[in-house]
Amino acid sequence: MSVDDAPAIDAPLDDDAVVLVGHGSRREKSNEQVREVAADLESRLEIPVDAGYLELAEPAIPDAIRSLAPTCRRLTVVPLSLFGASHVKNDIPLAVQTARARHDGVTIRYGSHLGVHPSLVDLLDDRVRSVEADLGVDREVDDVAVVVCARGSSDPDSNADVHKLARLLYEGRDLDRVEASFIGVTTPKLNDTLHAVAKDRPDAIAVVPYMLGDGVLTGRIVDTAEEFDDEYPYVAAGAGAPLGTDDRVVDVLADRWREARSDSVEMSCDTCKYKVELAGYEDDRGGARAMLRSLVHEAEHEDREDVADDPHVHDAPAKHVAVCTNQTCAESGATAVMEELRSAERDADCDARITRSSCLGQCGDGPIVAVYPDGIWYGAVTTDDTDRIVSSHLADDSIVSDLVHQTL
Repeated sequence: MSVDDAPAIDAPLDDDAVVLVGHGSRREKSNEQVREVAADLESRLEIPVDAGYLELAEPAIPDAIRSLAPTCRRLTVVPLSLFGASHVKNDIPLAVQTARARHDGVTIRYGSHLGVHPSLVDLLDDRVRSVEADLGVDREVDDVAVVVCARGSSDPDSNADVHKLARLLYEGRDLDRVEASFIGVTTPKLNDTLHAVAKDRPDAIAVVPYMLGDGVLTGRIVDTAEEFDDEYPYVAAGAGAPLGTDDRVVDVLADRWREARSDSVEMSCDTCKYKVELAGYEDDRGGARAMLRSLVHEAEHEDREDVADDPHVHDAPAKHVAVCTNQTCAESGATAVMEELRSAERDADCDARITRSSCLGQCGDGPIVAVYPDGIWYGAVTTDDTDRIVSSHLADDSIVSDLVHQTL
């Protein structure tokens, strides 16, 4: 949906605000890029737009929302994410849902990720043309192949969108072929794709990093293209620039805000591994596992100051305990159970983190206490059971078998 086609909004917009959520990086240049896009979006929408980060940078999403919430009646959280994978489907929604409970006087909406959009396809085409110019080739007279290289994900829906973008870039353009590839996580890997395309002997291969910034992964894409160019002297190859802060990225974000603001966000639920059972991803279906993963991710990145030098290290506790405090479990004493677990954990000095969770889908069998990464769910837990869970499971890694409700 474009800005022009979005449904009309009758209410005045002078009390709206936006939190633009970037991933977060140890590279301040990458964090500054998010702030730059937020400033451009603020100019475009003419409402306050602040940046927040999933991890590694400040402010965290809850802090960004807390800062804006007193100033507005309607707040929209928009992810600066290319595809709809775990962060978009699990981690940010968890932060949004928590914020709704904390700021009940503010209507908080959640927008869609950038996704597949005509403006981004046009931007990709411009990046390809820049590579053509650098290589001294012209698609109208030379055979120019293109490889769109994305990060890669464990979410099949996200990976499928890369292939869709590649196909849309091919349609209606004088390109020899356009292939989708990935720098990590999934296949086909960039190096394999380049060698496969080279068998057709195109005059040139333009590699387009489908990345927002010029971070570590973009550097790997550029390096891979340069190594391939050295190895195959009969095929000119080069890599283009990432999407960056181009105005068309801001255009799409404006569209995503308008969709959320008018309650017309559309998500790909029919191909989401958390919603339907997809071959090879059967264990991911259902919300409980995804929600617990998000709780662990949130806890791992709680410290925004003392982060390690590894590109994406998680300071994870040995155990993460989620206590369902939804209505049924709460009525059965879940809050008291959680507090007793925390007290016992402090006394035992375990490497564990204990947090509340929303409904785990086991109503009537609670309070439910889930221990991860072990995937052990205890049911009908009482305050009398908490010392055993801590001393045996958290401290000694021995399951309390008589309390086990199920395992995942």
